Amino acid sequence: MVYIFAVTIRDIPYTAITIIFIVLATVVAAFIRRRSRDKCLKDYSRNMVTLEETSGKTIWGKLRVENTGLEFVYPTRHEDKEGHNEMSYILYKHEYPNIAALVRYHDQLSERNKKEREKELKRTYHPGLMRRLKRKIQNVFKTVRDSVMEVVNLLISQAKKATPAGAVLGSQDKYVSQMKQELMSSVGTSYEPLLERYIGNRVVLELIKGDKIFEYCGVLKEYTAEFIEVMDVNYKVKEDQPARKADLVVLRKYGVIRHLGE
Repeated sequence: MVYIFAVTIRDIPYTAITIIFIVLATVVAAFIRRRSRDKCLKDYSRNMVTLEETSGKTIWGKLRVENTGLEFVYPTRHEDKEGHNEMSYILYKHEYPNIAALVRYHDQLSERNKKEREKELKRTYHPGLMRRLKRKIQNVFKTVRDSVMEVVNLLISQAKKATPAGAVLGSQDKYVSQMKQELMSSVGTSYEPLLERYIGNRVVLELIKGDKIFEYCGVLKEYTAEFIEVMDVNYKVKEDQPARKADLVVLRKYGVIRHLGE
């Protein structure tokens, strides 16, 4: 004889449901955190990059990008003033507001990185039909993702009212909110119509440094909710220094695209 047991949400103890929500929230959060890295920052991964901080401090090394921050691996061992041997510099995500600019000087790249960068510039500057079509499709998904939290909130609200699991969802608000926050952090790439039309064109970037504003002309490659990426710039750290060819990633807090440059 075969017995079939029907188990409903009411048959499961609240303690077990709480444990399930904790595990689910942890797994979802870990998966999202692992995969979510800023697109502008990823473009510089494994390249020699100079970090300029708002304090005036500069760091140079091979960039490693993680979702929790950046690591600059020094080409050689460095001994600080106190005699400590240092091999890298870590900048945590909560320290991103300290970034004045991430600079990828062309003359500091390996031959392989130079070739990869040159190919990317050719694909970026005045992109062809297929690349523009691909970007338009991506923008459709960005627009949908920007509204995803409204949909999630609506579904959860309706579930609380209309399903037997509603009482359980109401009692697990803390873990539901945790999952929503992690999901929100993963959709940090926002569609910006004013910037979108200039992708692949020469633009003029205004960059605030202290009490001064500098202008740099280059090709707008990408933007995210936090950063702007501009390629092929004549860049100098200070006004009295010679300019060098470089690519820039700057915080949107300090840098804005002000003009079309062509």
